[in-house]
Amino acid sequence: MTDTKAVAARLTARLDELTAEIARLDGETTQPLSPKFSDQANDLEDLATNESLEARHKAEVEQIRAALHRIEDGRYGVCDNCGADIAPARLEALPGATRCINCAA
Repeated sequence: MTDTKAVAARLTARLDELTAEIARLDGETTQPLSPKFSDQANDLEDLATNESLEARHKAEVEQIRAALHRIEDGRYGVCDNCGADIAPARLEALPGATRCINCAA
């Protein structure tokens, strides 16, 4: 059986980290380009990297929120497809997992 309180605490901590990182990246992406044309290519590359990271972080935030919602509803660790328990090792590696290993394959 999975200790959902400990999982919720870890997920909440990760959610806080991601929220801070998203805010930081968002602040960086709103900065104007360098006035020097030669530096603008680097600025644009950094912008693209930051936007990609921000998108990844936002997707992880959604997965965490969904996992926290499943914890609240008592559905955490139960496969959405077959209703079997999701292995604790799988949940440890992938806390947002919604399917058991058999259904995920």
